[in-house]
Amino acid sequence: MGIFMVMIAGMLLGRVHRLRKVKAWNERLSMLSTFVLIFCMGVLLGRKENFLQELTTLGLQSFLFFAIPTTLSVVLVYLLTRRFLKGR
Repeated sequence: MGIFMVMIAGMLLGRVHRLRKVKAWNERLSMLSTFVLIFCMGVLLGRKENFLQELTTLGLQSFLFFAIPTTLSVVLVYLLTRRFLKGR
């Protein structure tokens, strides 16, 4: 929940006209925040004792969450393209 609050605050601050002038610093701060977030996630994952065992399960689930929607999307677009764009 805290992450969403920070994201909403960032969006609201981005709308302020005076802050648009410091765009370069804002981009650097965003990049630094992203690196800190990834580092913290790595620390949390590294503290798990069964991480390597869970990693194989997560890898398979992640692959299925990627492969199934992608395959179905490609098939659906192919079928709709053949049906509606026959003459083109």
